[in-house]
Amino acid sequence: MPRLDPHSYADSDQPQTKSIELSLEVDFVSRVLEGEVALRFHQPGTGPIDLDTRGLRIDSVRSASGATLPFALSPPEPILGSRLRIDLPPATSGARIRYATSPEASALQWLAPAQTADGAQPFLYSQCQPIHARSLLPLQDTPRIRVTVKSARFTVPVRLRTLMAAAAKGREPAGEGRATDVFEMPQPIPPYLLAFAVGDLVPRQLSPRSAVWSERAVADAAAEEFAGVERMIGAAERLFGPYEWDRFDILVMPPSFPYGGMENPRLTFVTPSIIAGDKSLVNVLAHELAHAWTGNLVTNASANDFWLNEGFTVYAERRILEALEGREMAELHAAVGAHDLAVALERFEDQPQLTRLRNDLAGVDPDQAYSTVPYEKGFLLLRRLEELAGREAWDGFLRWYLEKFRFRSIVTQDFLEALEARLPGLAARAGALRFIDEPGVPEDAPRPQSARLRELQELASRQKLPEQRLNPTELLVYLKSLPAPERDTVRALDGLFGLSERRSLELRHSFVLLQLRAGMSEGIEGARRIARETGRMKYLRPIFSELARTGRETAQRIYRESRHAYHPIARAVIEGLVDDRLT
Repeated sequence: MPRLDPHSYADSDQPQTKSIELSLEVDFVSRVLEGEVALRFHQPGTGPIDLDTRGLRIDSVRSASGATLPFALSPPEPILGSRLRIDLPPATSGARIRYATSPEASALQWLAPAQTADGAQPFLYSQCQPIHARSLLPLQDTPRIRVTVKSARFTVPVRLRTLMAAAAKGREPAGEGRATDVFEMPQPIPPYLLAFAVGDLVPRQLSPRSAVWSERAVADAAAEEFAGVERMIGAAERLFGPYEWDRFDILVMPPSFPYGGMENPRLTFVTPSIIAGDKSLVNVLAHELAHAWTGNLVTNASANDFWLNEGFTVYAERRILEALEGREMAELHAAVGAHDLAVALERFEDQPQLTRLRNDLAGVDPDQAYSTVPYEKGFLLLRRLEELAGREAWDGFLRWYLEKFRFRSIVTQDFLEALEARLPGLAARAGALRFIDEPGVPEDAPRPQSARLRELQELASRQKLPEQRLNPTELLVYLKSLPAPERDTVRALDGLFGLSERRSLELRHSFVLLQLRAGMSEGIEGARRIARETGRMKYLRPIFSELARTGRETAQRIYRESRHAYHPIARAVIEGLVDDRLT
């Protein structure tokens, strides 16, 4: 009975789920979801079927015809959770499972009104990537097995609204001050893309096929920041083909959201930290849009091949930015990415196997292995292939690849075989297996190149202050290029650019790291402000890593002050940095 995904109990010899129907009551008092999920199989099956769960209470299991089915829930394993084994009688077409989530479900964050932007109503959201869907519902929680959602019903307080990464089918009264929001997702998706949020949310229309949703306090600022989204979608379609998901709506999350964005189809989640007031961070939105093709349409089959999602998406993101803002700006973004990759390689110096693109993560929590390596090293491989093939031939391959594997989940070998079939010999000429199976980055990997980039890096190398105004991206490149800055240089930069008070968390975070590395006490207060302001791991991981390096007690104190607002995913990561015994 082979298990093809090291992070799932799913057995490839057992029936596979084709669709689900979900009906849940949302209880903000007890912080649980309670209800039923119906699984429908591709083919009727007999014998055991193994599902993934984490912290779920299983009340009953029945067949599609209503017959009671025997089941057993195994003791939990630290990474995988508990296996739910159901015994299927002959020719069983599906199963209906009544269950409830735990108040500590790793996929869910329940926010009190005080933790929201408006401060008046509670908020709930899900985050299922990479393997947290199993704490939301019992299922085969592997991207190998894509499912459609025939129906999803969420019963919530009538003053709140459910949004789901799916097609909205209306709202029904549920009595006693409650209502049921109904959705469906006809396109097959991997389980980590199951996503919803419940809150006091309002829309602002951006185009006929796109709106931004948020709490009222940030709605107008979000609409202004994302006003160019339709132009971005058009550029992506010209590069990669038609947008397959009908709508591209955006939900601005509470500050505790642990990622920059999450590419949930039809409803991308984004952190409020990208609302910088100057549109300088909308590359995050370009990244999540690119996932509509690279990740959502063609998906990695397990965390072992995560680069197939993220490396392709960084490449696609920068092609979109190049189309909209020019090659110079795309190269500056690539330079920022190259810096972040160097930081990640240093982080994994003692675990070089985690810097390969094709991995064996059996026994490794994918949240702990998460880094920019699959993003930026994957991008470098694809750029190398483009340079050798020529852009016209490479673009032809990309369009063919996306169509060939449309709505499928694949492994690295599938990509390599497709590449060889379409562009014979290219992988060998590029040394693709050095990127894929060897740690680190090959010495001949592509490097960002532009005249403006060289100017900024030269200024930074001499710790010379810019004499002309820099746009936010240029300033970020300059800050990341500074080697071991002196305190006087750091203070002068703050006086020149007001970095300690910038609205842009990207710039302020980079500046605080410079302060901390220069041994400046002001950096501790700046780090504390950021830790209390955002739950985004891109900022928290380096901030707490630097704090722990210079003073573990300070890091622990700041974490204790801030942890109540963090998502469980972020708490687990940060506790491993500041003290793995900290509770």
